[in-house]
Amino acid sequence: MNEPSPIKVFIAEDQEIARIGLMTMLSRMPAVEVVGSANNGQDAHRQCLSIKPDVVIMDLSMPVMNGVDATELIRKDLPETRVVIMTTHDRDEDVFGALGAGADGYCLKTATGEQLLAAIKTVADGGAWLDPAIANRVLRASTTGASSSAKKDGSANDMAKLTERELEVLKLLVDGLNNQEMASHLFLSLETIKSHMRHIMEKLAVSDRTQAAVRAVRQGLV
Repeated sequence: MNEPSPIKVFIAEDQEIARIGLMTMLSRMPAVEVVGSANNGQDAHRQCLSIKPDVVIMDLSMPVMNGVDATELIRKDLPETRVVIMTTHDRDEDVFGALGAGADGYCLKTATGEQLLAAIKTVADGGAWLDPAIANRVLRASTTGASSSAKKDGSANDMAKLTERELEVLKLLVDGLNNQEMASHLFLSLETIKSHMRHIMEKLAVSDRTQAAVRAVRQGLV
């Protein structure tokens, strides 16, 4: 049986030592192929247009163009390319700003190599990945403010729109499971999961899985 092709990864990081360290670490992982790097968001966007990587590891604070703006451009011009933010910033405004720009994952620089690889594999397979520390904090915040959020953002109406099964799928999405893992967990077919995902995105008025996960967390839907 043929081995699966390695995931083509591009690294955007302005600090040379951090960039070289990431390239060295990832190049030792057989599931990953490092296909390029840049020290600013503008160059990252330019290179990605020609390289078309599977996943971009994106820093937030970079000269010329920051990671949020670069992420938005890459996701607009290369919708098949996934983006994982890797940064020291863990403020809610940074997290939601990056995810709102289209990032598929958010990883802190304190993450282990195993966690980064998990993030890369998850987003490459179509899932969303949040650093556990961020996910737990944001989930706690959304739970605390769930009642006020429901009144302000209409999350109560959003929840009413979703069936019990769709809420189950949405929770698994927030937990970082991909479609195949959801299908196995819920004993459903892959096509059924895809159908639930389409309905969830339509009902929440979002365009992709990451936006659905972010809205679910922010509004306390799960």
